[in-house]
Amino acid sequence: MTVRQIEGEFATVVDVLRAAASANADVEAYVEPATEVSPRRSVTFSEWDLAAGGVAGLFAECGVTRGSVVCLLLPSSIEYMICYAAAVRLGAVTSGINLRLGAPEVRSILERTRPVVTVVEDGAPHPGPSAGSVLERSAVRMSVDGPGARNLPALAQSDPVAVVWTSGTTGMPKGAVFDHANLRAVADGTDVLSEPGDRRLSPLPFAHVGSMTRMWDEIANAVTTVITPTPWRAADAIRVMAEERITVAQGVPTQWALVLAHPDLEGADVSSLRIAGTGASRVPPELVATMRERLGVPVVVRYTSTEASLGTGTVPGDPDLAVATTVGRPVPGVSLGLVDDDGASVAPGDVGRVLLRSAAVMRGYWGGPLRGPGVEGVAYDDRATAAVLGKDAWLTTGDFGFLDGDGRLHLVGRANELYIRGGYNVYPAEVEGVLGDHPDVGQVAVVGAPDPVLGEVGVAFVVAAGDVPPDEHCLLDGLRSLVRDSLADYKAPDRVVVVDALPLTSMMKVDKRILAERAATLSDAVSRPTVPKDGSGDRRETTNGARAS
Repeated sequence: MTVRQIEGEFATVVDVLRAAASANADVEAYVEPATEVSPRRSVTFSEWDLAAGGVAGLFAECGVTRGSVVCLLLPSSIEYMICYAAAVRLGAVTSGINLRLGAPEVRSILERTRPVVTVVEDGAPHPGPSAGSVLERSAVRMSVDGPGARNLPALAQSDPVAVVWTSGTTGMPKGAVFDHANLRAVADGTDVLSEPGDRRLSPLPFAHVGSMTRMWDEIANAVTTVITPTPWRAADAIRVMAEERITVAQGVPTQWALVLAHPDLEGADVSSLRIAGTGASRVPPELVATMRERLGVPVVVRYTSTEASLGTGTVPGDPDLAVATTVGRPVPGVSLGLVDDDGASVAPGDVGRVLLRSAAVMRGYWGGPLRGPGVEGVAYDDRATAAVLGKDAWLTTGDFGFLDGDGRLHLVGRANELYIRGGYNVYPAEVEGVLGDHPDVGQVAVVGAPDPVLGEVGVAFVVAAGDVPPDEHCLLDGLRSLVRDSLADYKAPDRVVVVDALPLTSMMKVDKRILAERAATLSDAVSRPTVPKDGSGDRRETTNGARAS
């Protein structure tokens, strides 16, 4: 279906949706593909706009007003986005909660947001005393044709729209707050991943920043979002790409590897694709090449953080090696900086802390709803915000990286993942990038573990590439030799543990916290430390964790 470009200046995402509901009334906004247990469902932009009005009436009856919080404990679904648009219409703030979060994390979010309304799946357990009025998904469906809310507020660009929660890998999740102006900036910087009329398939849960801050872009470009069936399966992804004529498909490297290995891809009609996106972890160069060849489209990688929403990326035409080993250059509207511990810029090739600045960066970390008669708006956690967002608007991401000669960013690790071995800083992502080239390594994650002599040592958790797990002693020798060929020898792993799978966070990233906890308890993992090139720090040459003088 041909889409029309909406015209005019818009202050809020509500205005954009109303314009799209007129210009692209019959274009599908969201699709839930058919599964073995449910038929295909969809909602057009016109239907979405009308449904949001009806649900806004339901929310208003429950006491939702400008500055209130609406929490969504729902799977990615049409009802999720109807609720989101309804809350925005009332000037409320939507807090999406990833269903993979643990009970303490969910409880913490509810206690800190104190929602007026929480929407849950039919039959779900009551989320607790801090959830406000609890509505089931079926109640939302029944209210889509309702009369709507009266006396809607006049909204401003600075009105908060969403609070998006971090994955909580270093403690309880923190909430990044975004307003209408943020969402417009995201739309301006989405570049090659959005074209008018796209049909997009993404495995990201709607509570993720990759969905919560993309509403303006998707509405303005009349993008049809096709919701990935859960739990994710390669066969479903292939079927949906073909049946729904997907033009933009996204996934983490592990998902793409499973898609490419699945027999259903052979003969599947994915000719509608125009681009494939990936990110969140290292992408093997051979995977990039195979994706490009098998799918017949350019492959791009994207990097950002929850707080930044926009960051860097590669573009079609970049070499496969650049897509595999870098996260590209800043996308439109984003400035990139790399600084040392004193805040001074580092030279190209030197590792520094990654800073991002753009109009898409969060307004601050959630501090709670303001309270009192007639009070509107939200409070920010000024201390937590100031720790990452400077007065000059530069956001410290928590990642370390360096720029190559072509101006592309290479990530080497996160601040909370850095470990210090014998006085030397080691960034796990840099080591993982080398270890991933070993033929026996399918997936790998490196963490630091306490050591009485060196302070910390590196532990590599490896998922074998083949069906037969390799001998850990031989694998360690091979991995250490591989690292020594391209990196300093103190960066080589001291221990290796072969595992069936790597644990994942709620955002489908490797959970380094779980691995670090396990590494700290290992007493008999394969270990063979060596003396650094300069002779400092380590005097051992042992196996199985035994020390020698």
